[in-house]
Amino acid sequence: MSAAGAEPGRRTRILIAEDETIIRLDLRDLLERAGLEVCAEARDGLEAVELSRSERPDLAVLDVKMPRLDGIEAARRILAERPIPIVMLTAYGQGELVARAVEAGVFGYLVKPFRESDLLPAIATARARHDELAAVREEADSLAEALAARKVIERAKGLLMAKEGIPEAEAFARLRRASQLAGRPIRAVAEAVVEKLGPEHTTT
Repeated sequence: MSAAGAEPGRRTRILIAEDETIIRLDLRDLLERAGLEVCAEARDGLEAVELSRSERPDLAVLDVKMPRLDGIEAARRILAERPIPIVMLTAYGQGELVARAVEAGVFGYLVKPFRESDLLPAIATARARHDELAAVREEADSLAEALAARKVIERAKGLLMAKEGIPEAEAFARLRRASQLAGRPIRAVAEAVVEKLGPEHTTT
């Protein structure tokens, strides 16, 4: 099984980490109704790290604010051992925490109070961006280098999406194809796109 998701024909196994019991139960109910399997529930960040190690989930949903270890540090430790897609639960107005989460390698978010309709798109986004990071990590010497490369790639994707009117997944697919055809790292292709299409290089 790849770290990015479940084997074909098997339900995606998800780890939930949330210290508020009511929210945790509600989240479990929403996930199970969506056809996903909750394989473990943690009440704090340290327990989340331990359960990720023992249960080997396909994906994790972590609250930012938890006892003993916050969700961002828990995510950092989980990703250091076994990269999986992670969705972070944040309260409204915690933008600075989201920036920290991105640096840790988290790319999916749910803002509390969340609705059922928010859940699956957040999971899909986390999976897609995790797959992108996995592709970039093949070319990078470290996670830090891969995350730095992704910043350039994110900018290049945004420029392609605006210019071509294509969705995010297609923008990344084009960068990857160009990388393979040219025999150059994705980061180098992304830098070339930014140089060519960036605002400072456009003419009116």
